[in-house]
Amino acid sequence: MNTFDITEHSHRRFNPLLGKWVLVSPHRSKRPWQGQQESTEKDTRPQFDPTCYLCPGNVRANGEANPAYPSTFVFTNDFAALQAESPSGSLSSGLLRAESERGICKVICFSPRHDLTLSDMETTEIKKVVDLWQAQYLELGALDYISYVQIFENKGSVMGSSNPHPHGQIWAQSSVPGDPAKETEQQEAYFAEHGRSLLSDYLAQELEENTRIVIKNEHFVALVPFWAVWPFETIVLPRRHFGHLGQISEEEKLGYANVMKRLSSVYDKLFQTSFPYSAGIHQAPTDGKDYPGWHLHMHFYPPLLRSASVKKFMVGYELMADPQRDITPESAAERLRALL
Repeated sequence: MNTFDITEHSHRRFNPLLGKWVLVSPHRSKRPWQGQQESTEKDTRPQFDPTCYLCPGNVRANGEANPAYPSTFVFTNDFAALQAESPSGSLSSGLLRAESERGICKVICFSPRHDLTLSDMETTEIKKVVDLWQAQYLELGALDYISYVQIFENKGSVMGSSNPHPHGQIWAQSSVPGDPAKETEQQEAYFAEHGRSLLSDYLAQELEENTRIVIKNEHFVALVPFWAVWPFETIVLPRRHFGHLGQISEEEKLGYANVMKRLSSVYDKLFQTSFPYSAGIHQAPTDGKDYPGWHLHMHFYPPLLRSASVKKFMVGYELMADPQRDITPESAAERLRALL
């Protein structure tokens, strides 16, 4: 097979988790930028904001008061996209199909302090967030009508976050959504054929090549995936193969918290801004079936491309054809590593 320098020439890369291709065009990163740029204001939030719906003791929009919580705090979303009481039903008319979807949406406050993000919190404080994620996954996943528990965080107004208080969300629903369903199919097929986790084999290859690794410790590794779409996208992988947060050990929780703190800190240093992103944990469905091939992982999708004011949007080719990225994963990982 002929070979070429993947850091210099346009090419496609395969994403084995989703079974799809990504177009990489490294020469686009050299073009001059003449588009819109926005000023970025320094974040000077107070430790407590009396107008914030998520701060301890404050009254939320629905009239309920938050407790004076000292650490983490979870509650059912006051304006949930999914409802546990949704009636069952479906519609089928020719090519038109719809099905009812039941579920529960929750909000998790990471800290009582309004002015913090994960990068500002201590590792032990982030570990308490992981503790709560684990408890919620087990509690919600045990409900007989819940098939998947999606834990995620939208950080920054550019990612649609309406409140800067450090928080994330959980959507637990009666069906398995699109990307986790595709990841289930790919991982279970690989495990059935090889008897090993797809992501265990992938991580072993990444650690051997060592070109896209950003952060690692005894239990977890953060790297820019070979098939990354977003400019500084990363994936956080446990070294040990386990399928969901119910199987994580106490030592691994600390390792997980350590990597999340260091990764979010590196992001903030990259463009000297509180770095926006959408991050989410993908783990085994909770529909009662066995998934020996599932390997828990966390995706970080940050939108900044060249500076704190130049954002990457999915437009044109990305919307109409395939995902496309402007800089190679190798160069993105090198830039992130340089900030450690």
